[in-house]
Amino acid sequence: MKPMIRLCVTGCTMLLLASCVQNKKQQPGKIDAVGMDSRKLSVIFDTDANNELDDQHALAYLLFNSDVFEVPLVTVNATYNGGNIQGHYDEAERVLKLCGAHGKVPLRKGANAGFDSIVARWSPEGFDGQEAVDPILETTRKAPAVIVAVGKLTNVALALRKDPSLAERARVVWLGSNYPEPGEYNQDNDTVAMNYVLNSDIPFEMVTVRYGKSSGTDAVRASREEINRLMPGLGPYYAAGITGRHGGSFYTFGDYSVDLFGHIDLHGTPPSRALFDMAAVAILKQAAWAERKIIPAPILVDGQWKERPSNKRKIVVWENFDKVAILEDFFSSMQHPRLIPDTP
Repeated sequence: MKPMIRLCVTGCTMLLLASCVQNKKQQPGKIDAVGMDSRKLSVIFDTDANNELDDQHALAYLLFNSDVFEVPLVTVNATYNGGNIQGHYDEAERVLKLCGAHGKVPLRKGANAGFDSIVARWSPEGFDGQEAVDPILETTRKAPAVIVAVGKLTNVALALRKDPSLAERARVVWLGSNYPEPGEYNQDNDTVAMNYVLNSDIPFEMVTVRYGKSSGTDAVRASREEINRLMPGLGPYYAAGITGRHGGSFYTFGDYSVDLFGHIDLHGTPPSRALFDMAAVAILKQAAWAERKIIPAPILVDGQWKERPSNKRKIVVWENFDKVAILEDFFSSMQHPRLIPDTP
């Protein structure tokens, strides 16, 4: 066995293995090092959709790129700013309707509580989050998938707890953390789940947030002026309409986007809002829109990152996002959506 191949195998990650064999012909459904399938990339989208507004834009971007992505499942989890699980489900359902995907993509409710409290009363046949966990496991048993998690990691950790072999047929791309600095909303909502996933064998990629810094997804920002100018009327027309979470009736995702931006605080100069989660989907479409590095998996201890340089378990960290390219593609996808086709 050649030294590079030996390194890949002992690293125990599908990601590194795929990098080593990238010159070999891919098998159908195989996920390569940058996340592109030989056909389409199968993406399970795990979201706290009712938290703010980046989740909705990430989901719309994913659904409007159906030539690149296949979306077999959307799951939701509850974080503390978005209310209980029903609120997150309702908001994800609104987006599915406005993006022409309602009834085509299954939507399932995941965990309300945190990983530690759920596991403390663990029963593999009856637990908070099971309605999402079982479909995650079933979907990946049919074909490999990338789990794009843009909220807390509770659903992912529960899926691994119930079936550790998930690590052999999925990879997690998580929007979260200010690594190597402490803090961040998704991380702090369930640090126990995050550490559980970091200590598992599942290929793991951390898409950094880094509030206030140019190196994280916090830099991928849209202003209200941009949204008001570019988004009205974009997307398919949903004749039944939806009632937005702030009230009002909406028939296109573009108009709902304008409303979401109209009901949220803006920050920075000029005033704007980060589309964190959308950037996590964008780098799956084009890996060149960010920089990736491989590190030994750290662990969070008492709210601080602890490095583990001798850890054989490796993860990917994404940083330095190409804001211009990502936003240009986002708006282009909104203007020219490639919708999920109707089933014959």
